[in-house]
Amino acid sequence: MRQLLVINPNTSARVSALLQQHVQAAAGSHVQVRTVTARFGAPYIADEASYAIAAHAALDAWAAALADTASPPPDSVLIGCFGDPGLMALRESSPAPVTGLAEAAFIEAARHGRYAIVTGGERWGPMLQRLAQALGQAQQLAGIHTVVPTGAQLAADPDAAHRLLGQACRDAAHQLGVQAVILGGAGLAGMAAAVQSAVPVPVIDSVIAGTHWALRTPPLPPQRATPGFDIAWEGLSPEMVAMSGEPPRPTAARVAAPNSVMPA
Repeated sequence: MRQLLVINPNTSARVSALLQQHVQAAAGSHVQVRTVTARFGAPYIADEASYAIAAHAALDAWAAALADTASPPPDSVLIGCFGDPGLMALRESSPAPVTGLAEAAFIEAARHGRYAIVTGGERWGPMLQRLAQALGQAQQLAGIHTVVPTGAQLAADPDAAHRLLGQACRDAAHQLGVQAVILGGAGLAGMAAAVQSAVPVPVIDSVIAGTHWALRTPPLPPQRATPGFDIAWEGLSPEMVAMSGEPPRPTAARVAAPNSVMPA
């Protein structure tokens, strides 16, 4: 059975349960989904500081999950946050393919053409714009519409969230002339289907998009054969320290500098 590890980089057990429910449903019965929760940080990521801590928390949760020998190693890893904290660092460290909710949703939405993002929390706007730029998605992204309540607040009142988010998705579709709208956020899992009938373009659920991407065969081979970090950590969790160390020394032949002569 294929193994999918989902990392919730915030400390909310409720968000983890929501991720487990929706990712397992999207993955199907032939996939075993295991969701782990950050051991420190914020209950919901909503600003730059909590985002920075969440990247560390995602790496720590991954190391702790792999240290649990009672569970099989993952075939793929999904960062369960629309913002993908720690994505590049985790991808560098993992032999299994890694994606996050935002990257996967960007890729799926771009298949329709230009797209917009609707999500909760006003501070996410510039953060997501920066991520889209880093992932090469800035041209396809027409705009980001943030509503005032955070994802956690929206998830706590689904009926009110459906009304607010449905209107936001309609506004984004009409005002920006896009071919798709991403409804982004782990706490908003399942809400895209609830608002789709009121929106004239496809509404992409970031959790479902992340699940589908994580279960596809990666287009490139992994960067490493075994999990680990190439830096000797100090003061971090035992699981992270146990996976750390100095990178192996290169064994390639020396290359002569310009105008120099290699010894015979």
